[in-house]
Amino acid sequence: MPGLLLRTLRGENASERPVWLMRQAGRYLPEYRALRAEKGGFLALVYDSDAAAEITLQPIRRFGFDGAILFSDILIVPYAMGQDLEFLAGEGPRMSPRLLDAALDSLHAVPERLSPIYETVAKVRAGLGPDRTLLGFAGSPWTIATYMVAGEGSRDQHDTRAMAYRDPAAFQAIIDAIVAVTVEYLAGQIAAGAEAVQLFDSWAGSLAPAEFERWVIAPNAAIVAALKKRYPDVPVIGFPKGAGEKLAAYARETRVDALALDETIDPFWAAKALPAGMPVQGNLDPLLLLAGGSELESQARRILDCFADRPHVFNLGHGIGQFTPVEHVEQLLGVVRGWKRG
Repeated sequence: MPGLLLRTLRGENASERPVWLMRQAGRYLPEYRALRAEKGGFLALVYDSDAAAEITLQPIRRFGFDGAILFSDILIVPYAMGQDLEFLAGEGPRMSPRLLDAALDSLHAVPERLSPIYETVAKVRAGLGPDRTLLGFAGSPWTIATYMVAGEGSRDQHDTRAMAYRDPAAFQAIIDAIVAVTVEYLAGQIAAGAEAVQLFDSWAGSLAPAEFERWVIAPNAAIVAALKKRYPDVPVIGFPKGAGEKLAAYARETRVDALALDETIDPFWAAKALPAGMPVQGNLDPLLLLAGGSELESQARRILDCFADRPHVFNLGHGIGQFTPVEHVEQLLGVVRGWKRG
């Protein structure tokens, strides 16, 4: 029998709520910090499939989450498309050549850069109990394009938004190329053992409505449709962070199986506005988890109660912060696991 998380993503509204946390495999865990100190930089960890599998499994061993999220990075796709990638301490990722300065067709694909990720997936699946769901993921095309164009992250995605307005045909070619690689990448993860996948669109909130339709909804819909042709029973979770009132259109038009909500979304509104019966995921503020205390517990219960009438995966509204105390995670899990749908 599939685990609770997978059943929920397929539309079952059980009396208990499955729980996993975005970035649950990472810097807040002492066992992760110890392994990273031994192994070296972030990208080296991602490409060491034994280490990456161990990191993916660490939070499952400690907390017993219902899902294990692959330890990797969204920028593996442009890395496989031929851009160079490095992570600079205190500054984040850098990609070169940036597509502000170089043409897309100047990149030379390196598809073998995807293979170690599939090896990680297979190793995690072999080490994961049958009642735990393995989640793969990729970045959504708009978010990936912002890094490919600018060569780094930015607060408002100014360079990429300007390019999309200035030369929409060239930008469409970038988006289409990302879609094609992402479909193959996620299909490869599924073939290796991933039972569900999530599309992270971290910068979706920076776009005007018409641009959101073109650069967020349309490419994600294309990815979902292509994956469903190959793997109709594998749930796809969409996470368009910052989408706000555009969430309902995203849910309808992309045809994702489940929708992850960031912390700015009122769960009461979402419960009423989103398609009936659609599984939702989220959406506790990660800073509440950092703070802990009675407010953490009351807000977690509010989210649980608001989504009582639909399938719901408890999660954060974004990734867990690196300074989050382990004890606060345990406190949150006590609330979620103690809650029952009436």
